[in-house]
Amino acid sequence: MMFNGRIVLSPQDIFDKDFKIDTRGYRLQEVDKYLDQIIKDYVEFINIIKELRAENKELSRENLDLKHELRDLRANIDIVKKSEKEITNVDILRRLSQLEKYIYDKDE
Repeated sequence: MMFNGRIVLSPQDIFDKDFKIDTRGYRLQEVDKYLDQIIKDYVEFINIIKELRAENKELSRENLDLKHELRDLRANIDIVKKSEKEITNVDILRRLSQLEKYIYDKDE
């Protein structure tokens, strides 16, 4: 019934359970006290599961955001690497041009 059929009893199912009593039956107070503790545990398990699901959802969202950020950073690194090569090539051409001017103007 609960959690996709993996857990059969709910806290309410446990609370509503009635046992048949015979002459050599259990003490009702002990059974009730034990069932009350089981109900408390079930409620706590459900709360823990809800908390973990919320945390899981938040961590999944954060993980996805970090993946997007990493992808963007890698793209930016590629852009910077390409632009550094272009700048380097432009710098080399400028230097060559300046050297040619220096050499050819010096000879004249």
